[in-house]
Amino acid sequence: MPAIRKAIRKLGATRAWSAVGRFLAPADRILLRATRGRLGVGTAAGLRTVLLTTTGRSSGQERQVPLLYVRHGDGLVVVASNWGGQRHPGWSANLLAEPRARVTHAGRTWPVRARLLEGTEREGAWAAIVAHWPAYEEYAQRAAQRTIRVFRLDRV
Repeated sequence: MPAIRKAIRKLGATRAWSAVGRFLAPADRILLRATRGRLGVGTAAGLRTVLLTTTGRSSGQERQVPLLYVRHGDGLVVVASNWGGQRHPGWSANLLAEPRARVTHAGRTWPVRARLLEGTEREGAWAAIVAHWPAYEEYAQRAAQRTIRVFRLDRV
């Protein structure tokens, strides 16, 4: 594993990184949008990132968010950690209200249907995503008052 990825994985669990990450998310969204998902803030460090487009549950407007992902079976798994915050991120509530969304990655965009994972299926997906980004364990401890939502995105 490259040294930069090791360093970022270690930093990822800190509260300072969460603050920096929230600041970098808009830049990441712009970069992913401009490169059609080919390049994001974390891709240089080997982090797998997609741009997820949901429909706002109240506004009906499109909303885009950059997310880390792992492949799980034929789908992608994304985590609504909100950096360990006490509230679920808005995009996850959007998916619960309207599971049809789009993913942009590697120069392509395709439609997906989101499904909230529970039970043993969630546990398996959680293990896979934590292996990729161990900081999710720290985020789960910080968000102890809520269960972090884990979604599977299946191509439609």
